[in-house]
Amino acid sequence: MFTQELLLKQRTEFLHALCACGSAQHLERVLDILLAKGELGWEDYQSIQVPGRTLYSNARQLLDLVYTKGADSCGIFIAAVQQVLPEAQRGGLSFSERPSSLEDQENPPSASAEALVAQRPSLVYKLQGCIDGVLEALVDSGQFSSDECDEVQLPVHTPSQQARRLLDHVGSKGEAAAAVVLQFIQQRKELQAQVSQKKPTPTKEFLKYKKKLRSSVSAQSCFLSTYGGTNHTALDDIFTEVQLELPHTGAGVHRALGLEDIVGPVGTVNEDADTVLVSGEAGSGKSTLLQKLQLLWAQGAALQDFVLLFPFSCRRLNSEDRELSVQELLFEHCCWPDREQEEIFQFILDNPHCILFTFDGLDELKQSFFDEHRLCCPTQRAPVNLLLFNLIQGSLLKGVRKVVTSRPEAVGPGLKKHLCKEVLLKGFSPSSIDCFVRRHQRDADVAVKVLESLHANTALLGLCHSPVLCCIVSQCHRELLGCGEGSPQTITDVYVMILQHFFQRHSTAKRTIGGWLQENLRTVLRLGQLAFKGIATTCYIFSDTDLEIYGVTEKDVCMSFLIQSKDMSLGHSKHYEFLHVTMQCFFAALFIVLSSHHDGSTILKLFELQDMMDTGLSSTCFKACLPSSNKEENVSEERATAAETPNLQITATFVSGLLSQRLQKLWFHCCSSAVVEKKSRQVERCVSKGMQKHFRSIPRPVQGEKKSMHAMPGFVWLIKCIYEMQESRIAKDVTSKLQVDHLKLTYCNIGPVECTALTYVLQHLKKPVGLQLDNNSVGDVGVEQLLPCMHICNSLYLRNNNITDEGIHKLITKVIQCDNFQKIALFNNRLTDACTQHMSHLLTNKQNFLSLRLGNNNITAEGAKQLAVGLKQNHSLQFLGLWGNKIEDAGAEAIASALESSTSLLWLSLVGNGVGDAGARALSAVIRNCVSLEELWLTENCITRTGVEYLIKAIKQNSHVKSVWLKNNNLSLEEVEEMKQIEPKLIF
Repeated sequence: MFTQELLLKQRTEFLHALCACGSAQHLERVLDILLAKGELGWEDYQSIQVPGRTLYSNARQLLDLVYTKGADSCGIFIAAVQQVLPEAQRGGLSFSERPSSLEDQENPPSASAEALVAQRPSLVYKLQGCIDGVLEALVDSGQFSSDECDEVQLPVHTPSQQARRLLDHVGSKGEAAAAVVLQFIQQRKELQAQVSQKKPTPTKEFLKYKKKLRSSVSAQSCFLSTYGGTNHTALDDIFTEVQLELPHTGAGVHRALGLEDIVGPVGTVNEDADTVLVSGEAGSGKSTLLQKLQLLWAQGAALQDFVLLFPFSCRRLNSEDRELSVQELLFEHCCWPDREQEEIFQFILDNPHCILFTFDGLDELKQSFFDEHRLCCPTQRAPVNLLLFNLIQGSLLKGVRKVVTSRPEAVGPGLKKHLCKEVLLKGFSPSSIDCFVRRHQRDADVAVKVLESLHANTALLGLCHSPVLCCIVSQCHRELLGCGEGSPQTITDVYVMILQHFFQRHSTAKRTIGGWLQENLRTVLRLGQLAFKGIATTCYIFSDTDLEIYGVTEKDVCMSFLIQSKDMSLGHSKHYEFLHVTMQCFFAALFIVLSSHHDGSTILKLFELQDMMDTGLSSTCFKACLPSSNKEENVSEERATAAETPNLQITATFVSGLLSQRLQKLWFHCCSSAVVEKKSRQVERCVSKGMQKHFRSIPRPVQGEKKSMHAMPGFVWLIKCIYEMQESRIAKDVTSKLQVDHLKLTYCNIGPVECTALTYVLQHLKKPVGLQLDNNSVGDVGVEQLLPCMHICNSLYLRNNNITDEGIHKLITKVIQCDNFQKIALFNNRLTDACTQHMSHLLTNKQNFLSLRLGNNNITAEGAKQLAVGLKQNHSLQFLGLWGNKIEDAGAEAIASALESSTSLLWLSLVGNGVGDAGARALSAVIRNCVSLEELWLTENCITRTGVEYLIKAIKQNSHVKSVWLKNNNLSLEEVEEMKQIEPKLIF
């Protein structure tokens, strides 16, 4: 009875614990255990996991069910929760002093189907990395169809969820299918054992070194190393999953990737290469992600195919001016063997496939990548940058897996051709923001208030898509919650808030932010000069000597904007770095704004950076703005690298925000108001000049086509500068000069933050425009940021943007109210049948709507039926694209019935939808009766000769139809030739 009372008393806490992170993973793992222990039957499981129902509803159903089953079931449930939840997420939960045993059964079940249930928790883990192989085995054995494989591999599900869906489907198939799965796992285990047997037996000294390396990597990785690291926050307690994707391809949809997929085979484009690039914008969590991978290896929790892991920081490699061999690089910069160094290095050379290198921050290297400097000998000494580049391209230690992080713009085609694959890091999803804040805040009430504040300020919520900004906002919760309606709107606002937070923490008296700045002005200027020097010379780690040169005192260091570098290879002297590279950019911007050393030339050179990069000029003219007292010693005459551009642009963005009218009054306490106002006017002129340059690049439209502008590099950066200034006057002036019908911003790394800035500017356009944002990272949060400018959009293109049904719901609710809005393209996203209800509502209520394209999503026959309701009510739609879905015959019949009497439809695509003869017969009625139809696309379906004959008869009755596309259907070559002769409008 005690366990029932315990469950009832803590029902709310258990519910929150299972659902707090916004992911169903905790609930699903508990269900796995309860199924395996026999506490839930299959009917019980299905009553809990109801598709479309909210996570909290499913969790409540489980709690109700377990409670009614009695004390034993409650005890096993509590023990399962205790096993599944990390220590940091147990909150105020109390567990039984003698928890129920969750040990595996001594006598495993003999039947395969029973074994799938009894071994479910371990099978989920084993299947995650081999879903494709298991499905192939099931198809080959006749147990699964291709449609069932598609249901398992829906891209909206994580690898663990796909594994569970696989087990659910196999469980419903019976003994034969279960036997195939178990046999596959056994064969895979035996193959892995054979591979491991081929590995040489490590010596005693090697095992000692491996243990020492694990300990070293664990010590470096166990605490959060980016912003907040000064609080000794355990990485395991705070790490929150980020969005990982493969680069966009013309076909296929997004797939959710797990951490181990980074080094796994999924997404491989060059099997001969060894290097994986993890690319993401500043603050997207690249360093923390790599740190998590390293910690998982050190803990033995993942990446166990790699015997040794060597972590490197490119930022710290910048400080290495000696020539080293690969052996010296490994052992001096990672972990030195106590004995038998040659033996251990020989093992690495003999077994490269067992070794993993990680390089964090390739974009922070001072030197550019030169493909022509090749090294092949691992004992040959060379500059560190040459060793690194030859390791990445495979000339050195071919076969060793390398994982490199960088910002996207720093990796050019010369390096990309040596990549095994690229993985895109997209920052936090909305649920991840919620999860992170709850983990970061020990006080649950504070977490709730912070989240309420974020959701009340959509601009701030968009900023928190960046993990580093989310961390700052959560850390500065007192300032956030105390600012009321004046809560941060821009990135500059967030960093001013952190300035206030740190000053307040070191001051007993309560003062305004201007007062704190005045009191700490010298600290700000000294740190700012150090930051400015680093940005100008691509330096991110500073020695005691650097601090001394710029007068940085121990008191300045104690302010915690600088932290001591954790790297132990830099000698006995201390080395420092800013909390985050964006923090360094912020202090550099403060120095430019507040320093009397800087006249307008610094700002001019900062904003002319894009011109310099376009013309190939050196950035030494910007470095010349360094104080003259230290110019000769610190200014290098090296050519600018691509890596410098992003940090200089971030600095310029901060300068724009700091010199905005609303923040200028803060600086009047610290320097001349006339100087501040002069610098502000210079920023306005620079931004205006930069935008005019882009507008002048717009070519004249081809006769008959709309005037279109494709954004050049730097356009989005200037838009962000305008947003940071928060001056609607400037936004209006800029848009008054933008005379285009179509604005194309594809492949521009547009995320939620950029969407907010674009909206701020574009909402002032006087003339409706088509907005094309294909192949970016807009997501649901970005869609919400775009809503205020929808009234000036007549068309919106959002291909490959990781958008779900939730984002579409908000978008459709808005655009229904916008008279100009007529076209939308959403192919290659993560839409399901749930979105079609909203689309149907759009079609019903907008009788001037022209084009709807939903290709390559996850829409089935049920979604097609829902969409058909709106299609039947609409009398304006001209283009409908549903290619690459799964509507099959039933869906095609519903669509055909709705469009049969249309007088507006010109083009319809149902390519790759599993449509057969029944669907073709229904669509023949559309051809026959829809007098406006010109093109029908039915490529890559299942139509046979019978279906084609229906289509031919219909075409004979409607001369308006120009073509029906039928490539790759179930027709022989002879039938294709025959049909071509009968009806020339059929395209095969």
